[in-house]
Amino acid sequence: MAADRRDGIVRAAQLSTAAFAAVQLAGVLAKPARAVALGVDALLFAAGIAIFFWAYAVAVGRSRTDEIGIGGLFFLAGPETAPKPVKVALLTTLAVHVVVAVAAAAARPFTSLAFGVLTPLSTLALIGLWGAKHGRFGARADRPSR
Repeated sequence: MAADRRDGIVRAAQLSTAAFAAVQLAGVLAKPARAVALGVDALLFAAGIAIFFWAYAVAVGRSRTDEIGIGGLFFLAGPETAPKPVKVALLTTLAVHVVVAVAAAAARPFTSLAFGVLTPLSTLALIGLWGAKHGRFGARADRPSR
């Protein structure tokens, strides 16, 4: 069940962030490219919403047997939740996505590039999906019935 950096979810996060960074840079440098950037931003945001619900559904299914916390699920918090290479790759991708989004919006305020600040949701959702599918969590403790 352990995945490495070649995992499809990790690659999707890296590729989507690279595409996002490329169109944001193009949008900062050339006004006509902002329409393309807006299209990519809208696609990433919509995909992020869908992937978020997918991750949530998978996590809910696992929560019957595993003790899953939000920090572990979406930020891979904890020493055993994910292998270090996966954790570093995904969290670095999220950080790059956030920095690019804020930088582009700051470089061209009051333009369509500002919509890009919503797109890190896609990377966060992919991290959640990885956590829901592959994350290692402790067993759920039996709770006394009321």
